[in-house]
Amino acid sequence: MTPQIRRAAAVVALGATVLVAACGTTASSGGLPVVPVESVGPGRTVSPAVNQTRIELVRALGVHNLVLTDTQAPVRPAEASLLSAAPRAVYQVILPKDPSHGYISVYEFPDPGRAAAAAAQEQAYLATGPARVQTPLGTVSIIRQVGSTVVFYDWLPEGSPDDSTPGIQAALETLGVGFPVAS
Repeated sequence: MTPQIRRAAAVVALGATVLVAACGTTASSGGLPVVPVESVGPGRTVSPAVNQTRIELVRALGVHNLVLTDTQAPVRPAEASLLSAAPRAVYQVILPKDPSHGYISVYEFPDPGRAAAAAAQEQAYLATGPARVQTPLGTVSIIRQVGSTVVFYDWLPEGSPDDSTPGIQAALETLGVGFPVAS
């Protein structure tokens, strides 16, 4: 066999192995392929940058007597392309009177410059028609760059039954660099 044929055979074998592995099923899935949820919760190891941002979130929220927890919820807010393609972790602030809200997404980028570019892109995207369709009228969006991460949180002031919810915005506004979003 020539080196080119061996290389081609190896590529085909590798592709077949990946294809077979991707077709695996579990008994609990009823024979359907299992697709992992893109949201990151405590099961995934976060990078040191995301972990540092989480520490900052805990500190800032603690000033307002708010508690941050890990979540497995498949939360996906309105995102511009750079955010939607970035690795992320999702956390939740415990809101006793509003347990289905309080989600904060932390996106990771290779460096602070790319994080700033992603935050600016998200800021511009939220002013567009497609983003406005994805969020209810009156939604307040908070975008903060913390080092090489971007923190994103949105909430609807008129629709929040928990008196603690405004404290999330106040806490987040003390972190990093802000990218104000016009309401």
